[in-house]
Amino acid sequence: MSIDIDAVVGDFVAARHLGTLATLKRDGRPQLSNVSYTYDSTTGVVRMSLTAGRAKVKNLQRDGRASMLVQSNDGWTYAVVEGDMTLTPTASAPDDATVDELVDVYRVIAGKEHPDWDEFRAAMVSEQRLVGSLQVSHGYGLPAR
Repeated sequence: MSIDIDAVVGDFVAARHLGTLATLKRDGRPQLSNVSYTYDSTTGVVRMSLTAGRAKVKNLQRDGRASMLVQSNDGWTYAVVEGDMTLTPTASAPDDATVDELVDVYRVIAGKEHPDWDEFRAAMVSEQRLVGSLQVSHGYGLPAR
């Protein structure tokens, strides 16, 4: 799938796992949240673990448009990716499809296995976690020179 994102921006986003997600409040102003994420440049999808009932999830259920800012440590190099977010159902059982996807998101972000997958899976259900998938349709930024 071809997406409208510069390779430099995509590489910058793919090399990091912390960003600031912007969703739209009911009054149109942005609501910002720091999130851990993973980006697959082959599909153009950013995935993140979210918690049901929080402002960003409520905003996304009402209006799926979202943007995410990713910055360098000094803040001067950055990338923004924009698109529509889809949400999985909230995790309801340790072996459901949402928890399976949350396991995959964890593995990619952490770069390792969790020490206790049964505990992790139970926590995803008790914390009412779900996966947000941002299909990137546009990206821009200020790459390093």
